[in-house]
Amino acid sequence: MNQKVDGERMKKGYKEKRFAIGVIYHIFTFCFACVMIYPLVWMVLSSFKDTNEIIRTASELIPRHFSLENYKVGWQGFAGYNFGTFFKNSFVIAGLSTIGAVASSAVIGYGFARINFKFKGFWFACMLLSMMLPFQVVMIPQYIIFNKLGWVGSYLPIIVPQWFGQGFFIFLNIQFIKGIPMDLDEAARMDGCSTYTIFFRIILSLIKPSLVTSAIFSFMWRWDDFLAALLYLSDPLKYPVSYALKMFSDPTAGSDWGAMFAMATLSLIPIFVIFLTMQKYLVEGIASTGIKG
Repeated sequence: MNQKVDGERMKKGYKEKRFAIGVIYHIFTFCFACVMIYPLVWMVLSSFKDTNEIIRTASELIPRHFSLENYKVGWQGFAGYNFGTFFKNSFVIAGLSTIGAVASSAVIGYGFARINFKFKGFWFACMLLSMMLPFQVVMIPQYIIFNKLGWVGSYLPIIVPQWFGQGFFIFLNIQFIKGIPMDLDEAARMDGCSTYTIFFRIILSLIKPSLVTSAIFSFMWRWDDFLAALLYLSDPLKYPVSYALKMFSDPTAGSDWGAMFAMATLSLIPIFVIFLTMQKYLVEGIASTGIKG
């Protein structure tokens, strides 16, 4: 009887301990999340402040007077081009780059995961090495090549490289495809399917979470890409949003922080919508890739 009572007490104490740890964990996570999201909230709310008021009341989160003037001024843009043009440019760059990166990475990932060819290990190692090199290392050689091709000043240096596979997405697809049983391929071959048919009719439908995950990351990275636009674009008509935002900042004169914050807030909407609608696939793709392989 005493042993039973002691056992119930220990079980109860264990549950209470787990509950206390859970409460502490959630409190810590909530506080950390508030610290991380505060700059973003500050920027969004500051976009409703008067430009002269932003710096003067930087310590105040809530605007004293809400105003949409920054959005009107910011949307007018500069050099005769409004931000509608820059948003269109960003959608073109991010959209075409994402299509190319996802499609090419899926094909290459399938090749590494399912097809045996000469020097497969060597090319796989090269692919991994390309993931480890920061863009700044290859920035100058790439610029020289694209300049000799006559591509500088256009979208080609930004979009075309995405159509030849991206290391992270290739690795993601390889791990996901390796988790698919080979029996499906063998059964399809017995039914007369070729390698291409297996890929397009079977594999693609089974790696949807991986493809969506690649698409989300690719779109986000290309949408936020500032350095590539800085290197290759010189015509304001072709500027993406990420580069156009810089035009509101002028170290030699006054910077229109209000307009910049307003347009930066608008630039977050596409990313937020994509993440909100595709979150299920993103979590599934990353979790499945971590388990399989």
